[in-house]
Amino acid sequence: MANQRNVSEFVFMGLSSDQNMQMFCFVFFLFGYVALLVGNLLILVAIRCSPLFHQPMYYFLSHLSSMDVCYTSCVTPKLISDLLLGKKTISYGNCMLQVFTMHFFGIIEVFVLTVMAFDRCVAICKPLLYMIIMNRTRCNLLILAAWAGGAAHAFSQFSMIVSLPFCGPNEIDHYYCDIFPLLKVACTDTYITGVLVVANSGMVALVTFVLLFGSYVTILFTLRNHSAEGRRKALSTCGSHITVVVLFFGPSIFAYLRPPTTFPEDKIFSLFYTIIAPMFNPLVYTLRNTEMKKAIRKVCCQKIFSEEKHN
Repeated sequence: MANQRNVSEFVFMGLSSDQNMQMFCFVFFLFGYVALLVGNLLILVAIRCSPLFHQPMYYFLSHLSSMDVCYTSCVTPKLISDLLLGKKTISYGNCMLQVFTMHFFGIIEVFVLTVMAFDRCVAICKPLLYMIIMNRTRCNLLILAAWAGGAAHAFSQFSMIVSLPFCGPNEIDHYYCDIFPLLKVACTDTYITGVLVVANSGMVALVTFVLLFGSYVTILFTLRNHSAEGRRKALSTCGSHITVVVLFFGPSIFAYLRPPTTFPEDKIFSLFYTIIAPMFNPLVYTLRNTEMKKAIRKVCCQKIFSEEKHN
């Protein structure tokens, strides 16, 4: 029974059936996706073309920007085309691929955010040992661990979903292939699978959030002994990180750390961790970071100067 299926495609119910709302969503998400691509590309180029790349914080930020692009690209282009064309179908194979890639890149992003918090904690609490603790070998190992963790998580989630039979209803009350809506249309009892999904995704989100919260409590406790200027600079750097964490983790914890069922609000909360939070990352990390603004200006000025020289 587990390998039986005759559903060749799924139909998304989407965000709204109202035509005006669909057009508004199309314009908003198209603008947001283009801004995300341009913003993250600027961050990547600015970091790679400056000495910032040799600093652990910006090395991790370049990986976060890469993950933002990969993670959001699993969902947003399909959502934008569905809103424009009105065709909200996805093949079974592409649906399963979307489940895998969403969890793969999503968990890597979660782990990179956690590594960035650890990096800030070491920088503020152990400034004299910072470059020894956060050497390039250790940074590479942390990123490798994030990718390994993402792969392990994604394969476990994917294997649970791909083994389910889909032989009847194929209408999903969502705008992408998320696990709980898929469990709802499977032709078998999915209670155990749902519990395993919560145990996996929910606990990963909760444990990493607790680690992040603990690292920032440690940072705030340590900052009491710093000068006013030191506190201001540290809080400015950490403030941008906390903003990203709250936008990403709040909705994702609600989505996965709960009984395995679906709610009408799921689609709204999903927008935060699939599109809105990654869309704001470039703004948060550049507008509140003097070094990043300088690096981006330098790259842009070099580009303009080279074009003028060429002309």
